Amino acid sequence: MIGRLRGVLAEAGEEDALIDVMGVGYVVRCGSRTLSRLPAVGDEALLHIESQFAESTGLRLYGFLTREERRAFVMLQEIQGVGPKASLAVLDVLPPAELAQAAARGDPALVARANGVGPKLAARIVAELKGKPIADGPAPSHAPAQAAQTSTTGEAVAALMGLGVAEVNARRVVEHAALKLGEDAEVPALIKAGLQELGR
Repeated sequence: MIGRLRGVLAEAGEEDALIDVMGVGYVVRCGSRTLSRLPAVGDEALLHIESQFAESTGLRLYGFLTREERRAFVMLQEIQGVGPKASLAVLDVLPPAELAQAAARGDPALVARANGVGPKLAARIVAELKGKPIADGPAPSHAPAQAAQTSTTGEAVAALMGLGVAEVNARRVVEHAALKLGEDAEVPALIKAGLQELGR
């Protein structure tokens, strides 16, 4: 079973990436959040891999930038009615730390923003993940710094959405801005950097 790939990013599509590892190309299915955060084509990429085999599709590799994301992907699929596609969709709108907070608060509305996840399934996801170690570190209620950072990026995303930016694009540019500006970046700075990246 493949657990990690380190190689050159040869191609990046809408749903997957091709990682060249010493001349062997691995097609890795990724969520849009992961794809948007990959390095440029030709640069080295490191992905944590979840390998799955099904008779209908054969071996499929799912890639994540962190072990935490891979673990959340596996935990989501342990829930009845949640397959790989829905799991990736949930992680596109809620990184593991935010998913843990939504579960702790019992807030299915956040989960229901994921493509293909209806209210009933979102409620089941929240109920079954509550209290489980989705994210590394202390529980959300005991992580004020992490919660503050999440709310800062969340506010910036919400502001961009209010300006007509699609949620996936808003999250992508805000996360890029947060990486560039650092953890202490304030909401106005994140919004400004996001708008610049969008060319607005």
